[in-house]
Amino acid sequence: MTNDDSTAAPLIDGFGRTIRYLRVSVTDRCDLRCRYCMAEHMTFLPRAKIATLEELAIIAERFIARGVRKVRLSGGEPLVRRDVLQLVERLGRHVGTALDELTMTTNGTRLRDHAVVLRDAGVRRLNVSLDSRDPARFRHVTRHGDVAQVLDGIAAAREAGLAVKINMVALKGVNEDEIAAMLRWCVAEGHDLTLIETMPLGAVDEDRTDRFLPLTAVKERLDRSFALTRDEGGTGGPARYWRVDGGATRLGLISPLTNNFCDGCNRVRLTTEGRLYTCLGHDDHRDLRAALRDGGIAALDAAIADALMTKPERHDFRIAAGAAPAVSRHMSVTGG
Repeated sequence: MTNDDSTAAPLIDGFGRTIRYLRVSVTDRCDLRCRYCMAEHMTFLPRAKIATLEELAIIAERFIARGVRKVRLSGGEPLVRRDVLQLVERLGRHVGTALDELTMTTNGTRLRDHAVVLRDAGVRRLNVSLDSRDPARFRHVTRHGDVAQVLDGIAAAREAGLAVKINMVALKGVNEDEIAAMLRWCVAEGHDLTLIETMPLGAVDEDRTDRFLPLTAVKERLDRSFALTRDEGGTGGPARYWRVDGGATRLGLISPLTNNFCDGCNRVRLTTEGRLYTCLGHDDHRDLRAALRDGGIAALDAAIADALMTKPERHDFRIAAGAAPAVSRHMSVTGG
């Protein structure tokens, strides 16, 4: 491991929470344009501002050396970044020793080509974003996507032996009538399903209030059709889980607006620029790439320590008609 130091201070924030989970956005670019996530015409970061894969690897490995046990690669769409599999392979070498799990969140469009390589590199589980299995509706939400391509990618992941969890953003008036059917499909296919409330991140072309669907109401509806038993096991993320009909499939709910999940937050996020955000709902950050370039590992450690002491107790997400987003950056910048 790069610059390992067994005496390095553990990652504990100002509220006594131990950080065990690092999410790394390898790119802000994506080959889809989901309406709740991006504007139709996005301005992406110039390539000169993006951290190199080597820099992202060094920073991630420093977190691993200091106690992070899970790393998730995300974007944007991580598989659109050239040579990203080199980063996957490098971090995958730590799986089973210093690292419990290396995972990825993807839109699935490129999984047919990459699923086997991801498995061979040490990835065992994927989160695939899929808000609808209806071709026309999927095309509407993503603005131009082909759901058949995503479903084929999910099939490729299964063939490669990768566990798949479907991430579905619950959107009022868009896909709420498909949630129960999505859960039935996940049970039949052997996937977990996580439902997510839309989050007020970045300016988009629609008022999120029109699409906000509280998961409390969704859970009540699902209780009428499924036997949902609380499952206290987690994956290190913010979801609360229920076992579906006594089987293997689990239903997860991520509800930042109706059920704040900050008390046990163990996560920080590294952007493709090398900036560390300790909270998804705040703009405070530290430039770890600059620290690494200017002062090496010592400066990097100091910047991380400073960031952890400013990690807020909770986010400030709110949904209100006409309200500005909680933060100006889009989700694709910080990573899912």
